[in-house]
Amino acid sequence: MAFFLVRYCYTDDTAGRDAHRARHKDYLSEAAERGMILGSGPFAADEEAGAAMIYRASCKADVVEVVEGDPFRCRGYVASYEVTEWIPMIGPWAADAQRRAATPA
Repeated sequence: MAFFLVRYCYTDDTAGRDAHRARHKDYLSEAAERGMILGSGPFAADEEAGAAMIYRASCKADVVEVVEGDPFRCRGYVASYEVTEWIPMIGPWAADAQRRAATPA
């Protein structure tokens, strides 16, 4: 399994996000319960409106599928997003990443 960093940039429609936040959080919580999302949360108030998530999945396409189904994205509150494969070198996820790198494809 690989790790992926997902970054959302939100639109300025704060009221729309507020109205659909519960559904968005429920949707992402389901992905977390399946073991795909290891961490998720919004940027601080003084930062650009958006969020970041760390996923663990077998391929980027699996992550994109979850992102594309997010109610915030489906309703147009995500102006753009990026999915980048990420290799943790330090910290609790590093051992998993190192094992994956050492395993021949």
